[in-house]
Amino acid sequence: IRCENGTPVFSQLTAARIPEMRNATCDARDLATMLSLDPSDLDVDRSYAIEAWSAGVPFLFVPLKNLDALGRARVKVDLWEEKLRRSWTPDIFVFVEGEESAARNGVRMGEGVIRARMFAPSLGVAEDPATGGACAALGGYLAARSEGRDGMLRYTVHQGVEMGRPSRLEVETDVMNGAVRAVRVGGASVLVSSGTLHVP
Repeated sequence: IRCENGTPVFSQLTAARIPEMRNATCDARDLATMLSLDPSDLDVDRSYAIEAWSAGVPFLFVPLKNLDALGRARVKVDLWEEKLRRSWTPDIFVFVEGEESAARNGVRMGEGVIRARMFAPSLGVAEDPATGGACAALGGYLAARSEGRDGMLRYTVHQGVEMGRPSRLEVETDVMNGAVRAVRVGGASVLVSSGTLHVP
């Protein structure tokens, strides 16, 4: 916990589990249609891939080519029910990494910067503005593509921008001998609401 003038301004948690990967069972073309996208919007031509990762809660990671595709993503629930609901990873995390163009809403993309959205129909969540569990698993996904670099990998994840609730999560992944040893996720929080429950 970091404080300024006695007031907490940032907190960070270490994931209880090291991220693990399982084979994704969803076809890329089906997945693109499910997300209201074209298959060409998916960024699976470089080192990225559609993969299922978990650091406690599983997510299906879907890399997209640009911010335009990210903004157009919408889950077609009927197709999701048919193709993904019963899978190990029913919740979908779409993201763009390292786009160099000027960003929207004040977010500039570059190396180590991720823009993301998370859809969780299985939890009754149409879209989540900040998903710490997904970011912890993302630390494993990205570390697997770090070309064997040891040390601490750092990423900033901007989420919730498209839904008007922008958030910023900081992800740190410790890598030793090519293996992930720890993942930490942190950020600041804003009080949205509060209440009191009276029990008669």
